[in-house]
Amino acid sequence: MTAESGSGASSAAVPSASASAPPTATGTVTTAVPARLDRLPWSRWHWMVVIGLGTVWILDGLEVTVVGNVAGRLAEAGSGLDITAAQVTGVAAALYVTGACSGALFFGWLTDRYGRKRLFLVTLAVYLGATAMTALSFESWWFFLFRFLTGFGIGGEYAAINSAIDELIPSLYRGRVDLVINGTYWLGAIGGALLSILMLDTGLFPPNLGWRISFGLGVVLGLVILLVRRHVPESPRWQLIHGRGEQAEELVSAVERGIEREKGEPLPPPAGEITIHQRRSIGFGLIAGTVFARYPRRACLGLALFVGQAFLYNAVTFGFGVILTTFFGVPTGRTGYYFAVIAAGNLLGPLLLGRLFDTVGRRIMISSTYLLSGLLLFGTAWLFGRGVLTATTLTACWCAVLFFASAGASSAYLTVSEIFPMETRAMAIAFFYALGTAAGGISGPLVFADLTASGAVGDTALAFRIGAALMCGAGLVAAFLAVKAERRSLEDIAEPLSAARPSPAGTP
Repeated sequence: MTAESGSGASSAAVPSASASAPPTATGTVTTAVPARLDRLPWSRWHWMVVIGLGTVWILDGLEVTVVGNVAGRLAEAGSGLDITAAQVTGVAAALYVTGACSGALFFGWLTDRYGRKRLFLVTLAVYLGATAMTALSFESWWFFLFRFLTGFGIGGEYAAINSAIDELIPSLYRGRVDLVINGTYWLGAIGGALLSILMLDTGLFPPNLGWRISFGLGVVLGLVILLVRRHVPESPRWQLIHGRGEQAEELVSAVERGIEREKGEPLPPPAGEITIHQRRSIGFGLIAGTVFARYPRRACLGLALFVGQAFLYNAVTFGFGVILTTFFGVPTGRTGYYFAVIAAGNLLGPLLLGRLFDTVGRRIMISSTYLLSGLLLFGTAWLFGRGVLTATTLTACWCAVLFFASAGASSAYLTVSEIFPMETRAMAIAFFYALGTAAGGISGPLVFADLTASGAVGDTALAFRIGAALMCGAGLVAAFLAVKAERRSLEDIAEPLSAARPSPAGTP
């Protein structure tokens, strides 16, 4: 199935397969589809992919922020739940992350096996259903159960969405687009913070209703995203590997024709071809062997990046509102204003720094964003421990920390989605997300909740320093092990496991 050196469809057929072969027929194919995707200019089609897939992070940010900000209200009499603030920011947060780890592994395996499109529709449906059930909570156990299931859905989203985005976006833009998409989580966080202010106003809504409406509005937004997502296609790269080469060629040809009409000029020829042995599925043994035996340095890098950002973000996201109310006397109905400010800092990080990951390079930018955020957090811990901060100045410090940390955290997802072979991509994302988040994301909320609940300034400062040390450690690992992936095709960064290698001289 060798593609022509233009934007047209391939004219050759799959060897050993007739023109009427089923779409899952396998064989050996030579194709330019990856190169054709990478040489595409930015277009309306790419915007459709970004909106259809990336906007779910807005929903995630909105919901997680709402939970953090309503923790105090849920613990108050009349909320409709017999639950404490520490249980919301500790137990419920840990269950949410546990569900996310489990969902990432489960749906990540299904994504590599059955395709990106099928799974990113299923995972969003699971996420929306569990969120709706959270809004109907009447007992603490019900709330805990559906926080776990909500996390289960979002974990699957991380695996399915990041793999699809990287396989559809041209290599020239992949870094900045991936960072900005993951960073839009914080656009949702701003909305969640402001929404919680409105929903927690007892002059507008009774204590047992406002927080439920907050979750319900998230479901409405998710349904709108689901309607857009239906139009996002399957990854042509996945189709090629899994015996759907003709579908991949047809899809890419249709995209090329649309872009040529939009731009009013023909596309340049693709840079090259690749020959692969198609297969219907990849076993866990081969995936594990590839990630750890073939790429041990990259595995170490992915784990370090995920542990650092997972501890910091899960702890802060679920615990910032409690810190404001415990140490600075900020009313529960006002914490949303402060969280909106640090969410804005998080959003600006990937927006302003994302382009540099494609120009300055991955190694410099990943290591520097992790190290800078860690050093600034050490400074924040020192100032907090001395008692010289107010609610406003603490928020300003966190805003500076998270400006760099957000870009670094987003680059963790970018890194593991592009440095391993295509056949393992979703599972690699799922594995490092699950393992890193289990190490940092489950322990983070529990440690943070325990230390902040003590009411001792020194304990909370210690929690800050733990997060800072993990971020600095990850930055040092990236300085030595980060991969030069900027502006390179995914197949060049990590050769597909199915790629056909030239036979030794004299061998047929």
